Amino acid sequence: MNPLRTVKMVAWSFFGIRRKADYANDVATTKPLLVIAVAVAMTALLVGVLSTVARLAAHTIS
Repeated sequence: MNPLRTVKMVAWSFFGIRRKADYANDVATTKPLLVIAVAVAMTALLVGVLSTVARLAAHTIS
């Protein structure tokens, strides 16, 4: 499976928006370990971005 397709699949899952046909296709062709690794990495990236934005906002206010 294409790693970029896995990233796209995890990104859509973050929003909770998936078509049933896409979900069925992804389940049939995806390795679970790859999905878990991509999800953990994307979660860490999201937390990092949000904490950076919060720090910048707090620094700007004070």
